[in-house]
Amino acid sequence: MVSFLITGANGFIGRTLCSELARQGHSVRAAVRAASPFNENIEVVALGSIDGETNWTRALRDVEVVIHLAARAHVLRESAEHPLQEFRTVNVAGTERLARCAAASGVQRLVYISSIGVHGLHTEPGTAFSETASINPHNAYTLSKWEAEQSLSRLSAETGLGVVVVRPPLVYGAGVPGNFALMLDALAKRMPLPFASIHNHRSLIYVRNLVDALIACAIHPSAIGQTYLVSDGEDISTPDLLRRLGAAMGMPARLLPCPAALLKFAGRMTGKTEQIERLLSSLQVDSDKMRRDLNWRPPYSLQQGLQDTADWYTNTHP
Repeated sequence: MVSFLITGANGFIGRTLCSELARQGHSVRAAVRAASPFNENIEVVALGSIDGETNWTRALRDVEVVIHLAARAHVLRESAEHPLQEFRTVNVAGTERLARCAAASGVQRLVYISSIGVHGLHTEPGTAFSETASINPHNAYTLSKWEAEQSLSRLSAETGLGVVVVRPPLVYGAGVPGNFALMLDALAKRMPLPFASIHNHRSLIYVRNLVDALIACAIHPSAIGQTYLVSDGEDISTPDLLRRLGAAMGMPARLLPCPAALLKFAGRMTGKTEQIERLLSSLQVDSDKMRRDLNWRPPYSLQQGLQDTADWYTNTHP
């Protein structure tokens, strides 16, 4: 068994990851901003803010592997006066500080959760991002993630710390926040949605599939020094996603035809260009490298993941 430190442990992905590691019998320490209840087999360490000055001494004691989930995430309504500076403080300086402290503490491996967005906001029809695709961060968040990856690469060469980078697409599942949650709200309210004419292809990853992939990256000897793209392996269009989620919720999606150009215009007029682009464009991920290197396969199908997400929503929104 392996001793883990999980940062961002009380987040959407972190809680599922901690629970699965504990279930498998690993030693799990959860690093969080402020103390919060966890499974009795999980030790909790409250750190406060993560930046270039965070004291990691206690959290890293006797740890073999760090899985670094904590980050300043892309937000729906940005309020910071200088967003890039805020992202860099947490995602770049905070990550480098953690990695340096981890190397000094004898940690063997750090698994860093980046973002598929370092490659760009969308893929062209019939193409998919792979690990060798060009780098094209499209906002402050994805730029900070790419800068953190570069920092980790330099630090790994300098200290010998084993680093694995994982770039997931949209993650969904029980407890999902953000745009996916808004989609569930719209279906529950039986709102007419103008996406019937959209013909795109999106890669997603169910949170339990991502957790399984992260554990593989944490323990497989071939993962060190690698970057991996991960997905469920089943791409889906926006209207089909809405139809399948609606069916799983027992609330059939009400989809209306609307030209994509009109939807893009509405996005520009309302300041929601990026959100609309995510619904209209394709973003496909080629996860073959991880499947070959680590013999990894997602344990859950897209349908299982969507049903679990729908069940959670229905049970928590009576």
